[in-house]
This record gives sequence, C-alpha cells and structure tokens, in this order.
Amino acid sequence: MATDTGERTKRRHGGTALGTPAVAAAVLTGVVALYISLVAFGNITDFDSNQQFVRHVLAMDTTFKDEDLMWRAVESRALQDAAYVAIIAWETLAALVLIAGTVLWIAGLRGHGDDFARARAVSTSGLLMLMLLFGGGFIGVGGEWFAMWQSEDWNGLDAAIRVVTLCGIALLVVQLPFAGRRPYGAHPARSGDADD
Repeated sequence: MATDTGERTKRRHGGTALGTPAVAAAVLTGVVALYISLVAFGNITDFDSNQQFVRHVLAMDTTFKDEDLMWRAVESRALQDAAYVAIIAWETLAALVLIAGTVLWIAGLRGHGDDFARARAVSTSGLLMLMLLFGGGFIGVGGEWFAMWQSEDWNGLDAAIRVVTLCGIALLVVQLPFAGRRPYGAHPARSGDADD
C-alpha cells in the first residue's frame, strides 16, 4: 500500500523536472504574462503614444481612402478614446489572469495546489483573452474592417501576428498531456487508481 502511494506520488510529480511540459507551460505562461503586463503598463504610463495609433486606425486617415471603405471610419474622438481605454482594460485584465496562471503553475511544480488543473484552466483563459484581442481585434477588426493593412504609418499587423503566434504556441504547450494532470474538478486518484 505504501509503495503504491509512493509510486503514484512519484508519477504525479514526475512532470516537474526541468524540460517537462509542465515547466514549459509555466515558463511560457510567465513570459506572456510579463509581456502583456509591460504592454499594459506602457499604455497606461505613456497613454498618448498608442492613443494616436488607435485614433488613426479607427479614423482610417492613412489608408487608400477608397470610397467603398471609408464609411467604416470612426471619426469621433470620444469613441476612439473609449476603444483605447477598453483595449488597455482588457490587456490589464489578461495580464492579471496570466500572472495568476503563472503563480498556479509554480504552486503545482512545488507540489501544492490541484496538480496543474487550475493553472491550465486559468492560463488558457488568459491566453484566449489575448487571442481575442490581438487576433480578433487587431488582425480581424483593425486589419480588415478598418483596413489597417493599407497604412504605412499606422499598421500594427506584424506586432499582432507575433502576439497571436506566441499565445498560440503557449496554448498548445499548456494543453499538452503530462503526468499528474487530471481534469479540472476531478478528485485525486484513490489507492489502486491509475494516474492520468
């Protein structure tokens, strides 16, 4: 019985060695958390820089100014600024969620908490928030609806693609199966039960 319990514990925490998927998930979640925290901090402390970016993208004033597209332009400064504040709030919330995910990964790696299940769930939520913002918001809405791709001066597609790529890789790693993981909310393995 003691040997069985010891073996289960060994298998459960066998995913915590350097180079394992659990460590990779923790590191990638932490890297994205750091990145988006710095982005949000920069937007808050240097409000004007990216405010101009959002204003120009929404106004479509540096696009080809095709008459068939210009009806989409948002020229109201109040609406432009509201969109920018909403972006900053979303980035800040995503940063906080990813910081929490990183803390949960670290707790799981140290043998505390719910065996990475909560870390996986929280990290996935934060990463999907960024996929929505940068993929749906910047690439989809900004790039296509507001024709940001036409602008030489106010084109954030390359930066958005980098963030979507980083988040996509992080999501894939976070979803990898590894020893010790069980579905969120599942009960710990009982004596004689096989680990995931």
